[in-house]
Amino acid sequence: MDGEINSFIKVWLFTITSLCYCYSITGRIPPGKYRFLSLLPIFCLFLSLPFNLSSFHLGAPTAFYLVWLGNFKLILFSFGLPPLSSSTGAPIPFLHFILTASLPIKITQTRLKSPDKSALFAVKVVLLAVIIQIYDYRETLHPNVVLALYCCHLYLGVAIFLAMGASLARAFLGVELEPQFNKPYLASSLQDFWGRRWNLMVTSILRPTVYDPIRRISSPALGARWAHLPAIVAAFFVSGIMHELLYFYFTHVPPTWEVTSFFVLHGVCTAAEVVAKKTLTDNCRLPRAVSGPLTIGFVALTGRWLFFPQITRNGLDEKAIKEYSILVNFIKDKLLLSH
Repeated sequence: MDGEINSFIKVWLFTITSLCYCYSITGRIPPGKYRFLSLLPIFCLFLSLPFNLSSFHLGAPTAFYLVWLGNFKLILFSFGLPPLSSSTGAPIPFLHFILTASLPIKITQTRLKSPDKSALFAVKVVLLAVIIQIYDYRETLHPNVVLALYCCHLYLGVAIFLAMGASLARAFLGVELEPQFNKPYLASSLQDFWGRRWNLMVTSILRPTVYDPIRRISSPALGARWAHLPAIVAAFFVSGIMHELLYFYFTHVPPTWEVTSFFVLHGVCTAAEVVAKKTLTDNCRLPRAVSGPLTIGFVALTGRWLFFPQITRNGLDEKAIKEYSILVNFIKDKLLLSH
């Protein structure tokens, strides 16, 4: 565990040093292809850094922050686009640049102070701890119960890690941040689930990097009314590819494309849902009490079919569960040594 923590520290020292270089070129290289070319070594470095980590709970967030969010933000930065570039073209504050580039945060434009969510965070931690304890008996549980536990674990785990990163940034920057989740279990449709409730940091980075460009390209051929349909599918496709890459960091096996198929399926279904909303009247739409459970059920069942098999087949679930006990024992040993 000590060796893994040392590797984790080294990875993030390399990250911060690299981002200092990125910040230094703001006034030297104007936005465009030359700034993009100057950042190619950083893109490659961020792709390689997660290979230095073997633990799931240190490596997965690092890969997600750097390989996906970090690189995509730097691509936008290379062309002078937010969140690492200001609308005026002037450099944003140094600390804002470093934290925004390396953490899953987006500074909100509103001045209203968000409510204290420390109690909600504590509840999520407790619920995750309960789920981990229940895993000791999963051999005796019905597969559908295990599926429900995995879905809850995925949501709670991602929400907790993203909230930890946001708390760090909020403490340093003293600014309000946009929410990372918005009660996805209350989603009334796939469009609502993926676009307005689940992992909003991914949504906010896919929109300017994939959705908006594809929509602009499609507009001349399809018109403004339907150009967003291929843009939706393209955004889900890229999300699937990035998930395949994140899986590869920890399985080291060739992708089976199940996860990509999961996201492409949801992209096609979301696009079909958008078409249905445009063509059907309000009287033909399902009430929220019906559409909500159908949405969550569809996400869970397709997840069992296409999303989770790649995790369970390669033992990532077992690895993640074992790491919790290793972490607890590590903390206990450190506390005993401190006394």
